Amino acid sequence: MQTMGVGSPAEWTVPGLQADQSWIITLDDRQRRDMIGAVRKAYTPDKPQFDYRRDDFDFASAMTPMLRAFDEARRGRGMAILRGMPREGVSEKEFSLMAWAIGLHIGVARPQGKASQYLSAVRNVGTVYRSATGRGYSSNADLDFHTDGADIVALTCYNKARSGGLSMVSSSMTAHNQILEERPDIAEILYQPFYFSRQAEEAPDEAPFYPNPVFDALEGVFCSKWNRNRINMAQKMEGVPQLTARQNEAMDVMDAMLRRPDVMYSMYLQPGDAQILSNHTTLHSRTEFEDFDELDQKRVLFRLWLAPAEAPRLPESWRPFFRSVEARTVRGGIIGHQHDDNCRAFEARQAADHGMVPGV
Repeated sequence: MQTMGVGSPAEWTVPGLQADQSWIITLDDRQRRDMIGAVRKAYTPDKPQFDYRRDDFDFASAMTPMLRAFDEARRGRGMAILRGMPREGVSEKEFSLMAWAIGLHIGVARPQGKASQYLSAVRNVGTVYRSATGRGYSSNADLDFHTDGADIVALTCYNKARSGGLSMVSSSMTAHNQILEERPDIAEILYQPFYFSRQAEEAPDEAPFYPNPVFDALEGVFCSKWNRNRINMAQKMEGVPQLTARQNEAMDVMDAMLRRPDVMYSMYLQPGDAQILSNHTTLHSRTEFEDFDELDQKRVLFRLWLAPAEAPRLPESWRPFFRSVEARTVRGGIIGHQHDDNCRAFEARQAADHGMVPGV
């Protein structure tokens, strides 16, 4: 084990983010007009999501700030906000298509659940988060810190909650280095496999749980994975090794580190904000929220998981979940129960558009 990313912008602290906010990229009026203009030009009612192609959306002047935001997430701090996306007078369908179109320009979208959905509406539909099949994005619960199931996650805000729903992000690289400095014995444990539940969303060729260390690295590429709720749910499954006292202590140390005031950055996403995160160098969470009563004002965001075109090889320990760890491959996602020929054809087209290799 060694200190990771010394001098890397991904090893940030809260004072550093506050002092230099170049990771917040704001669209100007022309860029907003170009973005919504491209969406409205391409939008066709009832057109299947998979039938849209990257070249259908010419974002013109908005391309530069958009690409800069994703580059910040991939190669910079691991986090960026693209602020000021068109929202006023924009319908929910137009906004969701805008989120989808952004992804078409970046890489290959990945499925996110049992229904093999590629774009998830993040809204409260009454899901019980701490259950064997619970998912945080469909509840209003306070969430554990976690990583999502792809290289990059983009979360675009259409409506915010009446109260609550505070977004928190921590640098996993900073957390790793602090734990290594203060508790090297705990850092060693976090490099060993933990078992995560698939929450009953496993594909036919997958087991209901899988091993993954919290930290690993390969040739300078640092990776982290965390979701204590899924680790705890896996403990109820036959065949999963029981957590040791030292592993439980390591989880407590990890959770406490992620919530230190100088490690955890908090923000409220506003309508028109896109939060873009690397799932290898950041972890994120959210507080419980209370919704508006009016249906058209209820909190809703659109979540996209992406395998970006330019992505390095990952540690071998990431293969059980990501299925592929090779560079420039379509990897990650929750394949789910409805991953069919249409899904595979979409992924193959997108991979070809970006010079990538389709997944396994």
